[in-house]
Parts: sequence; structure tokens; C-alpha cells
Amino acid sequence: MIIGILQTDSVKPEFSKQFGEYSAMFQSLLRDIDLRLGFRVYDVQHNIYPDDINECDAYIITGSRTSVYQLDPWISALRGFIVTLEQQQKKLVAVCFGHQLVAQAFGGKTEKSDRGWGVGVHTCQIQKREHWMKPPMHHYNLIVSHQDQVTKLPDNAELLAGSEFCPVGMFQMGDTILAIQGHPEFNKDYAEALMRYRRNLLGETVFSQGIRSLQSPINETGIAKWMLEFMAD
Repeated sequence: MIIGILQTDSVKPEFSKQFGEYSAMFQSLLRDIDLRLGFRVYDVQHNIYPDDINECDAYIITGSRTSVYQLDPWISALRGFIVTLEQQQKKLVAVCFGHQLVAQAFGGKTEKSDRGWGVGVHTCQIQKREHWMKPPMHHYNLIVSHQDQVTKLPDNAELLAGSEFCPVGMFQMGDTILAIQGHPEFNKDYAEALMRYRRNLLGETVFSQGIRSLQSPINETGIAKWMLEFMAD
């Protein structure tokens, strides 16, 4: 399988040498499961897209510090590409910013949450089980880093998982699109570095809770397996 990574942001220069770019994080996560996977990276922030949608068997959208409701031209272009992927029935897994943009693209809504920042390890409860959820889990822990949340799902979307803090943690659109708010590609060291960088922005209470939460196990491998099962299905 060849997976196209639609990169929507760059890792801050002070972190990129140690942790790599977001596209590299996804490649490492997924190659730990299947070394046969191939990848192509497209910097969609600079309007770089595949010449042919069939260059890749499936696509992933990364996270971004940008909000999906901003009026940047590249966000509008990516929203259009998401619609094209759905029309062409190309598999798409959309993470964080991607998850939120998918909702916006099909009539849902993303807003800055009145619950504030979500950082560190959060737990989502499975609301609906799908056949590609192998291995099965009743809930999962993932690292999160977001203020925005999907507050209204598209009419034809199906809620799969959520929490009290983030009710829309994962959803699916038909057999084509899987959207995930959490970051399976993040490791705990990167999450901690990001929280320490944003300490003043987060506030001491959220920062301290986030750092403490890193003691919890995360299910990044399980979610990565779900992603691959969904894309290959």
C-alpha cells in the first residue's frame, strides 16, 4: 500500500531535529506495523498535491496549529481535495486538524471549545464498534493537543468514540473517511516538550494535569492498526 501524507504544518525548528516532521512521525508509527508500506508526502500548506489522485492507495491528513475556520486559501484548497477524495472513494484517515476539517467540509462545525485546551493523555470511550477495529478495544488512550473541537457532525457521519471533554473523538463517513481527534503519531517525549513550550499559554492547572497524564499508557499501536485496517478494507 502507498499512503499519501497531506502535511498541514511543520514541527517547530527547535523540536524537528529530535522528533522529525509530522510526516516522519506517521511513517515511523505505521512502518512499525508493516515494513512494506510506501509513503509520499505532500506539503499542502504550499499547495503541493499529487498530480494524479491514484498516485496513492490512501491518504492521511496531519494535525496543524492552524484552525480550520481560518480563511487561508490553502485550507479552502484542502477542503476541496477532501471532497474529491470522498467522491472518488479514496480512503482517507484525518487526524486532529484533518478530523476537524473533514467535519467542516461536509456540513459539520468546528469551534474553539469552551472546555479550553486538551493536552496530554486523554481517554475516549468506544460508542460504536466497526469490523476494522482490530484489535478490539472498549476505550483507548491517545495523546491530544487541541483547543478546537468538532461541535456538529455532518449529517451522514457516524460517531465512533468520544469523551466528556471531547464528545466527538472519532467518526466515520461511509466506508471512505475515518476522522480521529487524538494524535497516534505523537510520542510522550514530544508531547511533554510541546507542553513545556506552551506552559504559559496553557496555564499552570492544565499544564500540570497534562504532564501528570503522561504516566498513563497510550494505545498508539492499536489505533495505528485500526488506521491500516480501515485503509486496506
